[in-house]
Amino acid sequence: MQVPSWVPREILPGSAGECLSQSQLLLVTAVIPFLLDAIAEIGGTLRTSTSISTTPGAAGLVGSRNAFGDEQLEADVAAERILRAALGRCAHVVAASSEEDPVERAVHISSASAASAASAASSSGLASASGLASGSASASASASASASASASASASASDEVFTAAFDPLDGSSIVGANWAVGTIVGVWRGQSALGVRPDEGLAAAVLGVYGPRTTALVALREPGRPGFCLHVGLGGADNSADNGDGGDGDRTAAGIHVHLIDPRVRFSPPPFSTRYFAPANLRAAAEDPAYAGLVSHYIARRYTLRYSGGLVPDVAHALAKGHGVYLSPVAAGARAKLRRLYELCPVALVVECAGGCAVDSDLGGALRGQRILARAVRSCDERGGIFCGNAEEVEAIFALLKK
Repeated sequence: MQVPSWVPREILPGSAGECLSQSQLLLVTAVIPFLLDAIAEIGGTLRTSTSISTTPGAAGLVGSRNAFGDEQLEADVAAERILRAALGRCAHVVAASSEEDPVERAVHISSASAASAASAASSSGLASASGLASGSASASASASASASASASASASASDEVFTAAFDPLDGSSIVGANWAVGTIVGVWRGQSALGVRPDEGLAAAVLGVYGPRTTALVALREPGRPGFCLHVGLGGADNSADNGDGGDGDRTAAGIHVHLIDPRVRFSPPPFSTRYFAPANLRAAAEDPAYAGLVSHYIARRYTLRYSGGLVPDVAHALAKGHGVYLSPVAAGARAKLRRLYELCPVALVVECAGGCAVDSDLGGALRGQRILARAVRSCDERGGIFCGNAEEVEAIFALLKK
């Protein structure tokens, strides 16, 4: 299978220096393009939707809750459907779970089932009433049906399989304000993401960013080897300028234009001209002196506040600037909120592959300061907190907390 042109030439096998392994080549040719298709489709769905309000009683709320008890938006449901359909077309992903459906399930369905799913999606009252993904869900399911045979044939070319774990729409609580939100996907080696140390089992992570442009951060790493982190832009299937520049790139199977923005996303080394911090759950500082002291430290040293309430855009901002520290503590008055499987582990892989650091932020627990990726995820609902960003900044946090 041809390597997409958005993959930097300097990391292909045969190049000088570190290059992609055969397993990683499989990921960039036969797995990640399906995820980029889905991210581009979700971005288009959000842009064309007229009802994604989060106001109680307003259009946009489904009226149901996911398995964790979180209230679902139509946008959450639409993004979930789009990603599930994309994974169903990917022969090498055999199982998936998500924040909306937190049980690992087989992703492949028969052609007959796919056709039935397409019919159901096109007649869905939710999709037709909201305008969210009524066409896209149907098209995706139809594509699953037509791709079923080719997916099986492709799988026979390699025995390697993967499991996907994803948050289809991270930051949905701020999407009603038209703020940037994201998608988080972790791709794990084997038939399950559970019970495996992430630094051994997590093969890739993709963060989709939905802002003025639709872009994605892609990270890949194998145990004992340096990781790769790159930034790509996603245009429309009609080559419309979702990203404006119409730069070099190629198209995915769904016709999405993909081009390389940055072949080597990295946090910058010191000294820093401007320093940024993003303090999540700032209310906890009212009850926890350690967190209050940490925030005061950044203010006193004239750090620039950059916090939107969305994990993906806030981490993407730090990577774009080359500097930033994201704080989501577990402390008195700040319970563990972020799911390790769907949010923390994929974000940690992206951060580490960019030369940063991502650690557990339990201010009063034994796990404080432990690498996020050093501990296996035991259940789909396992939660935690995170401090991440430039390694120098994250390491300094715990020295400050000891004072």
